[in-house]
Amino acid sequence: MREDAEADTGATWATDDDPRITRIGRFLRSSRLDEIPQLVVRAQRRNGFRGSSSGASRVRGMLSEQIPYYGVRHLVRPGITGWAQVQYKYGNTLEDAREKLQYDLFYIKNASLGLDLVIMFQTVKIVLLGRGAR
Repeated sequence: MREDAEADTGATWATDDDPRITRIGRFLRSSRLDEIPQLVVRAQRRNGFRGSSSGASRVRGMLSEQIPYYGVRHLVRPGITGWAQVQYKYGNTLEDAREKLQYDLFYIKNASLGLDLVIMFQTVKIVLLGRGAR
């Protein structure tokens, strides 16, 4: 996003054809290369919540207030992929967050090595074929 993307409005959902997103940012999102820094940070800190931006914290707090059981998804350590990421589109609305929570709860209930292998295979397929990104 542009440097002053949230100066006037604060943290807001990104929309399709959002004017705040730069051409490079659009390419990084569509290729999923924007996820690489998360991998590096998580590997260094071993904690996905430490050092998170205040905008992300505000959005997380808002979602916890508006969606029942939203905090349950934090029982699983965050990562760069998951069942919700491979089964559902990139979310940019409150309804998308509700839908993705359903996938996260399914994962929590059915967590297994087999499901993790399916997620890893689907992630590689999505990245290589460019599916699921906008």
